[in-house]
Amino acid sequence: MRPRLPDWTATLTWKATAFIAVMCCGLAALLGVLVHVSVTDQTVGEARARALDRLTDVTAAYQAGDRLPPGAGVDPPGLPARLRELAVAGRRASMVGDHDTHPTMWAAGPADRGRALAVRYDYAQGAHTIDALDRAIVWSSALAIGATLLVGAFAVTRVTRRLHATARVARRISAGDLDARVGDRRAQNPRRAQDEVAAVAGALDTMASSLQRKLLSEQRFTADVAHELRTPLTGLHAAAELLPPGRPTELVLDRVAALRALTEDLLEISRLDARRERLELDSEPLVPLAERVVRASGTDTEVRVVRASRVETDRRRLERVLGNLVANAHKHGAGPVVMTVDGPVVTVRDHGPGYPDYLVEHGPQRFRTEGGAKGHGLGLTIAAGQAEVLGARLEFANDVGGGAVARLTLPQEGVEGVEGASVPEGGA
Repeated sequence: MRPRLPDWTATLTWKATAFIAVMCCGLAALLGVLVHVSVTDQTVGEARARALDRLTDVTAAYQAGDRLPPGAGVDPPGLPARLRELAVAGRRASMVGDHDTHPTMWAAGPADRGRALAVRYDYAQGAHTIDALDRAIVWSSALAIGATLLVGAFAVTRVTRRLHATARVARRISAGDLDARVGDRRAQNPRRAQDEVAAVAGALDTMASSLQRKLLSEQRFTADVAHELRTPLTGLHAAAELLPPGRPTELVLDRVAALRALTEDLLEISRLDARRERLELDSEPLVPLAERVVRASGTDTEVRVVRASRVETDRRRLERVLGNLVANAHKHGAGPVVMTVDGPVVTVRDHGPGYPDYLVEHGPQRFRTEGGAKGHGLGLTIAAGQAEVLGARLEFANDVGGGAVARLTLPQEGVEGVEGASVPEGGA
């Protein structure tokens, strides 16, 4: 199993810094090697030339029978064996070696009777120069790499900071805040050269503005249509009640009531879309509230209590959420329908075919139903919207044993535990 790298290694800043570091180290190493080789060749070449010139003078003195100067001799101690072999073979050569632990440039040539005439030249100054050069290369390379990393990290951080700001705005827009904008200064000034980040920020702001205009137009249209329908539907309902009793009158009243309910739902959705709802918070016991919702629904929903609690919430909106969940369970699911209260969590479960896949993955969508189900998909949409207003989390899932499960989790900050729990009881 491959080891997993830390999460911070996935950031653009780290990757750019690592790339800059690798490139700087590679360039520094290449330049250092080139300078080292060049200076070493020059220093060694100068020392070799001096040693060979001295060897020429010593050879002339040796052949003339003169006394050899200090540092010269025949087969002197410390002469490198390879250099002696070349000299005995009749060749003049030089080699860097040591003499009494000091760097020495040796030069040797042939003498008489299979011996080698050699001179030594002090190479300590040249070796010291090369060592000092190597240290200077290392330190200067380290300083250059450090400075480059700081400048590069600063430049990359500025870019990534802008990218993070763009990502935060994108997340706010996806969460429903259509007023969010990046406002990149480069994108706002068309005469200024724009980089890629400014182009992305400008495109995101343009998309958000276009999306906001379209959604506001849709919301106004929905609100206007629903508002205009209320007056004729009220008159139609009043007129239908004047019809003589009978089955046709009942059908007309039923359809008018359905239209009025649809109109009210559209108006509620338009208010939720406009985010004009205001909470009226109060401390509410969850169990009595759940039982009251079940009684008002007129269904045989069972209320089970695992752990009773009180929450700080808007009673009317919470009843609306739970009422819609219960109504949806009976309308599109199958019995038995069970509402379970476990502290701040309320679960409504049925034993029907379950929620459609799109609803589980993406949440309810207005006017979308599947599998021949009746309805407009507004009940769960309103429940999700009111839950968001309450600051609660509404999740939809399908139980492994079959049936749909809606789980409403109220804000934890407003939860107060209640001693004891009531015995599970059936709803009205």
